[in-house]
Amino acid sequence: MTAPTLKIENLKLGFNTYAGMIEVLHGISLHIRKGERVALVGESGSGKSVTARIVLGMLQSLKTARISGTVEFEGADLERMKLRDRHHLRGTQMSMIFQDPTSSLNPVYTVGAQFKEVLERAMPGISSSEARKRASDALTDVAIGEPERVLDSYAFQLSGGMNQRVMIAMALANNPSLLLADEPGTALDVTVQAQTLKLMSDLVEKHHTSVLFISHNLGVVREFADRVYVIYKGNIVEQGATATLFDGPRHPYTQALLAAVPRITGGGIPDIDDSASRFLAPLVAHEGFSEKELLV
Repeated sequence: MTAPTLKIENLKLGFNTYAGMIEVLHGISLHIRKGERVALVGESGSGKSVTARIVLGMLQSLKTARISGTVEFEGADLERMKLRDRHHLRGTQMSMIFQDPTSSLNPVYTVGAQFKEVLERAMPGISSSEARKRASDALTDVAIGEPERVLDSYAFQLSGGMNQRVMIAMALANNPSLLLADEPGTALDVTVQAQTLKLMSDLVEKHHTSVLFISHNLGVVREFADRVYVIYKGNIVEQGATATLFDGPRHPYTQALLAAVPRITGGGIPDIDDSASRFLAPLVAHEGFSEKELLV
């Protein structure tokens, strides 16, 4: 049987602080099969982004971080890999799209120069002309109509939507097996966000890439993901096929998340107190708080 592209078992994370150990992840487990798009959803601070950063190896060097558990990539235990081999995976077999595209690009280098650096991760010694051709083709794939102009531009000369497309093109340029997408499109308006996510969806399907899609936007998750994991206070509280989870959420927190999704009503202004009560009811029942305590 083929090993999953990504397998996480009993992953725990804590940070040593002056106030003592702060526990962030409490033994989460998930897996992503080849070509599968899996979403990790939850509110801010629930542990979504740090999970992706552990997979990429970005937190292991922090002296204050305490990490335990197993993270396997295509059957290989990442913690047992040599640091050099694990570093080589970044930008080649696994890549990441960060939340803010503009700040993720270096403002003092052109897009073309940064694209060449990405391509050199998988193809050391690639010529400038070949790198430019590959970069131009990759930008065309994400519906950028003037790739040559964009390659000669700096990030601050491009719109947020254009920078997001550049980041998607860079992330997929080396045909990675795993794409970690940390709230892509959050900084964009809804129409540009929809366009860029559709492009990303088409490209990962074309390349048969596995995706860990991190988001708190349940509308986007419903359209994009095959399966969903719900994380709450560093714990996976529910998981399942997207349609099944949305149609019949079982955990109170999942029910509260879905209840918070804005809906278009038939007119009139909803009663704020009634809306709050419907949203908080599952958490009141599960956590034992009163509505007054939760609304303070």
